[in-house]
Amino acid sequence: MDSLTFSPELQENSPNTISPLNLEEFRRQGHIMIDFIADYYQDIEKYPVLSNVKPGYLRQCLPDSAPRCPEQIETILQDIEKHIIPGITHWQSPNHFAYFPAGISTAGFLGEMLISGFNVVGFSWVSSPAATELESIVMDWLGQMLKLPSSFLFSGNGGGVIQGATTEAILCTIVAARDKMLSKIGREKIWKLVVYASDQTHSSLEKAAKIAGIHPENFRSIKTTESTSFALSPEALKMAISKDIEDGLIPLFLCATIGTTGINAVDPLGPLCNIAKEHGVWVHVDAAQAGSACICPEFRHFLNGIECVDSFSLNAHKWLFTNLDCCCLWVNNPSALTKSLTTNPEYLSNKASESKKVVDYKDWQIAFGRRFRAIKLWLVLRSYGVDNLRNFQRSHVKMAKSFEALVRGDKRFEVVVPRNFAMVCFRMVPSAFGAGVELDSANKLNRKLLELVNASGKVFMTHAMVGKIFVIRCAIGVALTEEKHVIKAWKVVQETANTIIKM
Repeated sequence: MDSLTFSPELQENSPNTISPLNLEEFRRQGHIMIDFIADYYQDIEKYPVLSNVKPGYLRQCLPDSAPRCPEQIETILQDIEKHIIPGITHWQSPNHFAYFPAGISTAGFLGEMLISGFNVVGFSWVSSPAATELESIVMDWLGQMLKLPSSFLFSGNGGGVIQGATTEAILCTIVAARDKMLSKIGREKIWKLVVYASDQTHSSLEKAAKIAGIHPENFRSIKTTESTSFALSPEALKMAISKDIEDGLIPLFLCATIGTTGINAVDPLGPLCNIAKEHGVWVHVDAAQAGSACICPEFRHFLNGIECVDSFSLNAHKWLFTNLDCCCLWVNNPSALTKSLTTNPEYLSNKASESKKVVDYKDWQIAFGRRFRAIKLWLVLRSYGVDNLRNFQRSHVKMAKSFEALVRGDKRFEVVVPRNFAMVCFRMVPSAFGAGVELDSANKLNRKLLELVNASGKVFMTHAMVGKIFVIRCAIGVALTEEKHVIKAWKVVQETANTIIKM
């Protein structure tokens, strides 16, 4: 990073004379920082994608206490380059295919700059009217792009809010569902409430259920099978609910998923809602990973049945190029949220809130303070437009199809589950390791294959368990990734497979 040049004449200032917001220094250091980050992206492929540092490495590199006197930004950035970057797993590397996309963009980055620059704390309308009103507008925009029913939009009777992460969104909806149910049956019966999901559902649901006070034994992780492509079976849900009712328990909450974290499975919303609604169950749809793709007409069918659910969330910071954090949550009955989450201390009383004509987003979330996230999403939607955002996603799907074809073209490998969106789940078949290799051994060898691929530093992928099968996941969605990176990733896998076979 050539932008880091130490200036001897810029000596450390006295703690008594330095200003925390000197505008000339802000301008100068801002330019330095932009250059530093641009250089980082320019050179990102030279770094191992997966950091290879050992636990505790950083404490050995840094002083035991904070400096008493100020240090120059150039010195600090030199330490970032020397000590911090080696400990980063490079999520924006075009060779990062692990976990899920955490896509960024120029507009998303600039939006983050505005968020930090304004640094408003928009907990209520009066605390920053533009922050509240822009959020309401941009959530309606995105809802319209997804063709959500009007009941989820402020222009209808619903509304949307930007949370930090999926766990927060699910926790808010479970709390709303819990309080709505307990108001009918009595709060002392909380131990009877039951939460349902598939065994492919993200663990954020289980965490949220724990925090909301759901008894751990009342969390139903319903087994999925290959026959449904590991989607939640309506018949299995019906059986689970019926048994709980027979046992004197009370069905409360169902979380269906559009694009499960492990394998991108898609639960059938309509049939699941038909069963859930027979028993007054709140239905939430977690579309954190793949929901953004439903702005594309060819993927919108995955949301069929959305008109029957109570709440819906997706992470724009995953596949809508809106830098972390930006979890979008819509509800068709905002009062269910606000009844559970509202507090009205006297020191926040104001005429606007008392008029009931404004939104106070503090009552739509767990935390009190909140960032001006809407301006970031607004910049992304305006800077690229719907057509370009769709094309970005389609390019990733096209690359995933190319990777899938490469896997299928090598008889030593197989695609384990149907590809949805831009993720391919694959493995080396047992016979590739030799005659008589059984499932357990094949799983261990595939795990070893993945470890060696990641240790190369050239590519980073992660795994999932599907049934009893260990699969390697190639999740495509980084803004810098091109076809050549996908081809390179496959070559690394093949070369490593050759090594495994010879061992």
